Amino acid sequence: MTEESHMRRAIELAERGRHRVMPNPLVGCVLVKDGEVLAEGWHDHIGGLHAEQMAIADAESKGVPTQGTTAYVTLEPCNHFGRTPPCTESLLWAGVERVVIGALDPNPTVRGDGSDTLRGSGMEVTTGVLGDECESQMEEFMHWCRERRPLVTLKASTDSIGRIDGDPSEPAARFSSELSLELAQKIRADSMAILVGVETVIRDNPSLTVRGPDIGPRDKPTRVVIDPNGRIPDDCALMTDGEAPTLVIQSSKYDSSKDRSHVERVVIPEQEIPVSRILDMLGDRDIQSLLVEGGADTWKRFLSAGMVNKARICVSPTVLEGGVVTFDRSMLEDGMILTSVSNASGDSIEWWEIAR
Repeated sequence: MTEESHMRRAIELAERGRHRVMPNPLVGCVLVKDGEVLAEGWHDHIGGLHAEQMAIADAESKGVPTQGTTAYVTLEPCNHFGRTPPCTESLLWAGVERVVIGALDPNPTVRGDGSDTLRGSGMEVTTGVLGDECESQMEEFMHWCRERRPLVTLKASTDSIGRIDGDPSEPAARFSSELSLELAQKIRADSMAILVGVETVIRDNPSLTVRGPDIGPRDKPTRVVIDPNGRIPDDCALMTDGEAPTLVIQSSKYDSSKDRSHVERVVIPEQEIPVSRILDMLGDRDIQSLLVEGGADTWKRFLSAGMVNKARICVSPTVLEGGVVTFDRSMLEDGMILTSVSNASGDSIEWWEIAR
């Protein structure tokens, strides 16, 4: 097998930690000797063994010696103490002879220190094998390390003519297929925060929680509401349900005496709160991925600011009666490109990405 094939296997293994490792990145590792795969590992959940450590443990459980092996790992091994000891120490202790790295770690706590430490200890280190693929798999982590802002995904659902809701005098009704809704929950599970405008809270009273995918012991996505004028209802689900943290962004201070412990209010003293200020604030809180769920004015603000990295649009064959609010697709086409279209039980799922 080639170096690329071993790294591709490490990428496959890393996917097993999907939804569960945030804020850590997805990482996989394969231990190889004389062309034969001896052991495998991945970062399975936050607080668990790192991929290199799991691969070494896998070898030990099989009674396979790790001395003289080559480790193929999708991300540069860490060289600092966090929730686990440094992976560089684990690799050196295991007698690994060579390390092949997919992506270098731009995190300020690493930035080449892992590679340099291994080389300084006499280990052979190769970097950049399937580097683009490895970076793509952990793009939220990479984006945050480099920009100190979360990677932004916009999610919207429309009927066949672009309407996003029916008669405003009637309770909001779901019109997407069950499969579309399941896929939407996976996107939530891939996010560290979910954002809506206060109008969406007043109209729909959403819970903004993850239902379905197993996110393990990691923190549940923070629910973020843009509420410049303090209009969020005290009795809405986001304020009364402590299942996940709620962050309310306001232009000035409002009465918070009724707030529960899971609610935090942040004041950004501008009536038209800039998207850039919101992203800076969330980035400072180590939030790497943000899902913008609505409504129409909020989507427009993020798109107009040019700060949407991806968009997932679900188009249903349904026609909503009495609806007047539509999603402005022209804003997607201005600066973004359609990268894929799939079918979800009759719904069309479009993925857009920012043009590079």
